[in-house]
Amino acid sequence: MIEAGKPQANPLKMSSLSPKAIIHQKYGDKASYKVEEVQVTPENGCPGLVITQKAPPCLYRCILHLPETTVVSDTFKKKREAEQSAAEKAIEKLGLRQKEYNPTMQEAWDDLAGRVAFLFANEFLSFPNPLSNHFRAALRRDGHFNGFVPVSVIAVYDAKTTTSICKFINPAAEMNSLLVMSLVSRAAAKLSDLVIVSDDRLSVQRRNLYLPEIISSINHEASLSESIPLDVILIPVSCEKAVEPLKLNISATGYYLDVIAQALSLPGASDIIISRTIGKASSEMRIYSSTPKRLFENLSEPLTKQASHVEGSLNIRATYFAGQEIHGDAILASIGYAWKSTDLSHEAISLCSYYRNFVSKIPSGPYKVSRDAILAAQLPLAFTTKSNWRGSFPRDILCAFCRSHHLSEPVFSTQSSMLDSSVNLPGSRKNLKATELSKKEKSELGIAAAPTGAISCNIKIYSKNQELLLECSPQESYRKQTDAVQSVALKVLRWLDIFFEKPDLSAEELGLLAKKFDIQFTHNFVKGFSLCHSVHRSGTTITQVSNTTFNNLEGQNSGVTPANGCLACINYTVSLLGEGDSTKEYIESCEEFEFEVGNQAVLPHLDAAVEKMAVGQSAYFTVELPLSELILAASGDSAKTLSLLSPRSCKLEYCVTLLQVTEPLEDRMEQALFSPPLSKQRVEFAVCQIRQSSAVSLVDFGCGSGSLLDSLLSYPTSLEKIAGVDLSHRGLAKAAKLVHSKLNSLLDPNEPTSEMKSAALYYGNITEFDPQLHGFDIATCLEVIEHMEEEEACLFGNVVLSLFAPKILIVSTPNYEYNVILQGCTPHSQEDDPDEKNQAQACKFRNHDHKFEWTRAQFQHWASELAAKHNYSVEFSGVGGTADVEPGFASQIAIFRRGEESVSSMECGSEYVQIWKWSREDVAVNC
Repeated sequence: MIEAGKPQANPLKMSSLSPKAIIHQKYGDKASYKVEEVQVTPENGCPGLVITQKAPPCLYRCILHLPETTVVSDTFKKKREAEQSAAEKAIEKLGLRQKEYNPTMQEAWDDLAGRVAFLFANEFLSFPNPLSNHFRAALRRDGHFNGFVPVSVIAVYDAKTTTSICKFINPAAEMNSLLVMSLVSRAAAKLSDLVIVSDDRLSVQRRNLYLPEIISSINHEASLSESIPLDVILIPVSCEKAVEPLKLNISATGYYLDVIAQALSLPGASDIIISRTIGKASSEMRIYSSTPKRLFENLSEPLTKQASHVEGSLNIRATYFAGQEIHGDAILASIGYAWKSTDLSHEAISLCSYYRNFVSKIPSGPYKVSRDAILAAQLPLAFTTKSNWRGSFPRDILCAFCRSHHLSEPVFSTQSSMLDSSVNLPGSRKNLKATELSKKEKSELGIAAAPTGAISCNIKIYSKNQELLLECSPQESYRKQTDAVQSVALKVLRWLDIFFEKPDLSAEELGLLAKKFDIQFTHNFVKGFSLCHSVHRSGTTITQVSNTTFNNLEGQNSGVTPANGCLACINYTVSLLGEGDSTKEYIESCEEFEFEVGNQAVLPHLDAAVEKMAVGQSAYFTVELPLSELILAASGDSAKTLSLLSPRSCKLEYCVTLLQVTEPLEDRMEQALFSPPLSKQRVEFAVCQIRQSSAVSLVDFGCGSGSLLDSLLSYPTSLEKIAGVDLSHRGLAKAAKLVHSKLNSLLDPNEPTSEMKSAALYYGNITEFDPQLHGFDIATCLEVIEHMEEEEACLFGNVVLSLFAPKILIVSTPNYEYNVILQGCTPHSQEDDPDEKNQAQACKFRNHDHKFEWTRAQFQHWASELAAKHNYSVEFSGVGGTADVEPGFASQIAIFRRGEESVSSMECGSEYVQIWKWSREDVAVNC
């Protein structure tokens, strides 16, 4: 946790006026802007061409007329940019400087009174803006309310000007609308000859009547308007009561705030507190609640004490939504006056939209909403590749999260550095570190000593008053700035998700968790988000769902199953299922939902179901209910769904069909450019070695989903015993199912097609030794080492040759030099400057999970060193391409052969965990 002390301010927070604002400050209405469209002739036009040519973009320039001069802007695609350019040129030409507003307290009081006086002047009503429209609507109020403008309206809709003055009277006013209301009311009380302040000091009225033509114009406008039916949400103060929809009727001749006040059982609009906007910046969605009764009772009390002294029960849900204290019942509505118009803009708010806004305040919520899959999607584990990512990007999600909680935009800081080549750099090609080589040897082997470019990123999150809340400074570096930014944003989001899901974490546990994510947080962070735990405490989150009941799969097994790194496309529906009756309510569905397998991009129960499926198959299963808010956010008819949730015990039923599996880019490239695909060529190469050596036993290190073992069983060989080792439980489970099915299909008692006697699969790290697998005839490690760090690849080589000691070891790995053909890119030299433009065209790795890809020289050096060290001979070959034609094989292979001397039995080592075994004898006995 970051130590408490002096608040750490956001260094990027600047407060300045725009060029247009500076011109307005100096000249007011005397400044005249005229924007004109600029005709652009298409470049390289081709007269007489039959094909329609693309029209050039529309450009604008602005002519600014001032009393002293006239200036013309440059051309821009947007009108407002042209206006700002013209204003900036005028400032430069006239030598104007922004006048810094830094008044004394008395000057601020005078300015605030002057602002109130201006708002009640005849001229202000002629400006078509949201605040003037409230003043016009106040003149249509009935009885003694006529002409009274709520102080809360001035505090909210004139906040940019009024608050900027009030903060010089009391700094707390910048973040406290109640305090602004108090100050505005006091300033108005000093203008007794101009305005009348109501007895409760909650509204202000102009003392003298407005001009008759103004009143006539306002009444005429009202006669042309129609009444508005408005759907809103009532948020009761008691959490035991459910939020409920209401329908209000906004009269054309009345004031909509009076209607909302009536719905809250308040005397009138002046008794309403209006929150800041919720959701999008352009939205008029706000929380409306009652004004504190004692806000202005004791004028002798300090202002901050007055404004913070609020009686009544805190409305936790409304406070959570608004980001400011709300007391009593509240209404969530989307209505307000538009700019440059006297019309009311409004939007219906349903229960579904309420709950979707609720979900959007959870760290992973914006991602769920962006995918329109609240009951299916969850934040992926890692930002692998931009092409595999679906939905909003992590950076955008984090920004949306900060906005929804009324925080400042997160500050991303990237650092580009030149690191020594021994530094691990995800997404970049690294050098060998097995032995220290001379510069000459490195040059001959294509191993450069030049440093490598690395980009790291850290994030700081501040409150609105610029107090540091959270900082994330990860150790990882990346080749691309995009990867660095998105990865650190995702790391922060995942930590925040855990913080939201586990409200009972102790301070010590939270600190340890933050350290794991490279995060430091302040006491202000914990304090600021304490309310979140109160709101989310009841119920379980969707990621904590347990007790999943799977039914049998339906449909034929096509043999096409998802594997890590591929993109799975599913069709799914989720329904609310009532227990004990036939009630079934549709909640959410998607005809084509795509996600990256193995990256935890969908909820655990959905991931587990898809793992068991082949393309074309369907599965039905039920799960326990998550938070009701998540269900209601997904439901199209939240009111009906809510009625089903209340009286009975329910579950969620999922129906999932696997439509398609798109293999990783590496596999797609190989299948498109090679016939047969490289994966099959590697299997055939291994089969050839088995036949030549008459091997009886084989172990596959890094067997994954068992594709090699399964493929080997399709060929007649001398093998009698096979084994596989991997660190993925999911992969081993698939391998067991695949190999078991294949072995049983080969057991024809009349015509045996295989000599296989036993098979086993083990969970373990291939860089650690297990005596059970010592001395096999042949060992394979195909396209595995590039998924390890280089140190691990070197360790594996030493362990397998010195301890496992197979007679033959076959290792294959991608040839980086061949990527120029696969990708049509420029070969990348480690001496190249990473900042040069041609880096954008440099070859990428074939798979996002590759930690390195070696050139032929690098691979041969690694293999030769190992062979010499452990008394093995080594020869080099490959598949895909030709050794004599540049750039060699697409997949390079090393074949290690053990020397003649005997190998002693090894007994010490760590034991792998046996996941599955098969024995011909056991099958025969069972038969």
